[in-house]
Amino acid sequence: MADENLRAKVFQQIRAEIIAGHAKPGDMYSVPSLATSFQISSTPVREALLELVQLGLLESHRNRGFRVTTPSIEETRNIFDMRDVLETYAARTVARMPGLDLSPLVAVADEIADSVARRDFRNYLIADRKYHHVLIALADNPILTHTIFSLRDRMRFYGENSAEGRERQEASVGEHYRIIEYVRAGDVGGVDELLRSHIRAWEPLFETAIPTLHHDPAANAPKRPLR
Repeated sequence: MADENLRAKVFQQIRAEIIAGHAKPGDMYSVPSLATSFQISSTPVREALLELVQLGLLESHRNRGFRVTTPSIEETRNIFDMRDVLETYAARTVARMPGLDLSPLVAVADEIADSVARRDFRNYLIADRKYHHVLIALADNPILTHTIFSLRDRMRFYGENSAEGRERQEASVGEHYRIIEYVRAGDVGGVDELLRSHIRAWEPLFETAIPTLHHDPAANAPKRPLR
């Protein structure tokens, strides 16, 4: 159990660094260095990094360490497509369930608002993930929740410090509260439309940022129209 907790701690911290863009494509992670930094043995560190390999966030290089992968536009588009389908399904399901206690969701929406006000993007990501986990878990379908968060855990955020990125974070504050109101009112159509646009709003920022990360010709694929 102790090793499992340590593995989870390393996994969450490294994943957060990659997702938030603090660890750039091409950056290397060393098992011995991380073990020293965390003051733990190498076993939970290696297990955590191998789990990140399975998510596609790292790739293993023998005798060198673990390299942060470079995302592709195609993979990012595919993840947006799947999140769109699955998360809106979950939200529609929740909106059809009367009498839910939505106070935990409101509390996390408050955390998001506070993070945006302080321009604390790392905490914004943490609070945003928590919000969507609370929302989706209300659908009472553990397999659906696991599938959605397996997809979300593969995504990295880009453009957060651009003017457009800051505007998107600010706009998302009100959206999170409105999603709650649609659920409370049982407005299935309203929550479906708002959550879909909420998810898709980041897509053009990603498609602008990803080609700057590498010179892969595939990264320069034409942008597709948003749905």
